[in-house]
Amino acid sequence: MKNSNSDFRVLVVDDEQPLVLLLTRILKKEGYSVRGAYNGEEALVIFKEFSPNLVISDLKMPGMNGIELMKEIKDRDSHCDVIILTAFGSVENAVAAMKGGAIDYLIKPLKDPEELRMAVKKVVERQQLLATNTLWQEQLTHGLPPTNVVFAGMEDVWKQVQQVATTDATVLLLGESGTGKSLIAKVIHQLSGKKGAFVELNCAAMPETLIESELFGHEKGAFTGAVKTKRGKFELAQDGTIFLDEIGEMPLASQAKLLRVLQEKAFERVGGTSTITTNARIIAATNQNLQERIDQKMFREDLFYRLSVFPIHLPPLRERKEGIEQIATHLVRTICSKTGKHIEGISSEAMEKIRNYGWPGNIREMFNTIERAIILSAPDERVIGPEKLAFMKEEQNGTEETERYSDIRPAELKSLEDIEKEAIERTLKETRGHRKKTAEILGISLRTLQYKLKKYAIPKQHES
Repeated sequence: MKNSNSDFRVLVVDDEQPLVLLLTRILKKEGYSVRGAYNGEEALVIFKEFSPNLVISDLKMPGMNGIELMKEIKDRDSHCDVIILTAFGSVENAVAAMKGGAIDYLIKPLKDPEELRMAVKKVVERQQLLATNTLWQEQLTHGLPPTNVVFAGMEDVWKQVQQVATTDATVLLLGESGTGKSLIAKVIHQLSGKKGAFVELNCAAMPETLIESELFGHEKGAFTGAVKTKRGKFELAQDGTIFLDEIGEMPLASQAKLLRVLQEKAFERVGGTSTITTNARIIAATNQNLQERIDQKMFREDLFYRLSVFPIHLPPLRERKEGIEQIATHLVRTICSKTGKHIEGISSEAMEKIRNYGWPGNIREMFNTIERAIILSAPDERVIGPEKLAFMKEEQNGTEETERYSDIRPAELKSLEDIEKEAIERTLKETRGHRKKTAEILGISLRTLQYKLKKYAIPKQHES
């Protein structure tokens, strides 16, 4: 998605040099990136390296005319729009050009520069709308929530994401655990238009001895167990995006090598001597205070400055009150589609509790809470009530207390083991004893399910 005029590229083509210079000057004053060409052949050469979003071309030119040029452009990039310039009295030709794929036409000589400005502005807005629709479709395809759900209650973050996505700037995502940093990184990648892959690495989950091999790859025989050459994350992310989650946990030795990649766009595989270049865009994320890590000599200050070219702070869920209902409703639909349940919504009483809860685990905790409530719902239940919600903790008057419900007597409270056993029994019943489906719905392995069946002595009649 193009979000600023400087990111929108226009190629002006006409055999009349003064007209090219005039149109170029008008559009540059509006902040667009503009190039000029004086014939179709020259335009195609510039097109290859400039990759314009819009071509404004004269209809009649010596050699390759505007229609022929438009056909060549559409063959090379179907997303590039074309505006045709035509002399007064040749409107019929312009209409024919639009039928052939032109987005608009302008009659020359231009009576008012505003005609040009408005025509280009319409194209910009159209491409922005198409890019947004494409993003939503990609998110649905990849199982990601729609943009309006991802950024519910944090519109400022959405604006920042749009501003940085189409650049190559390194992005640092800051925020508490569970605020959706990985999801935001994927949205930035999708909006960037990069054709390469989105590659993730969790720095906290990787042993120090293996992290460099994961990042940069290794040559055969580089160390014990390196039985063949392996490409690292940076190679896999070529022409795409590499997302380094929990960057604050990266070992200092690896930080030095990452700094070199940021500075030189080059690295060597572990045990290798050949230098490999990379154009992967880097997005990093952390839930830690990196300045404190720097003070503790646990994080390099120079790496911090390289990573935080464009920092984005993701607010915790408790600061996104206006978006909580929208997020919770979406999670109900998502979880029901996974579990096969038919919950239609959340009661007003339950939603009030959801809104007022502090959510220390953020969206991740909300997902788990709603999933548990849905699993525990009876087959004929259609709405989640407050009695189904069990929170990690609840903040009241500055203190943290265990969640209590006034409508539940102490004798009715159940242990976690009782709740787990009940969830397994209900799910087995709904799947007619199908163990594999039951394990998938509960989010556990088949081996774990078998262990639980034995542990809780669940009767054989529940099993297939």
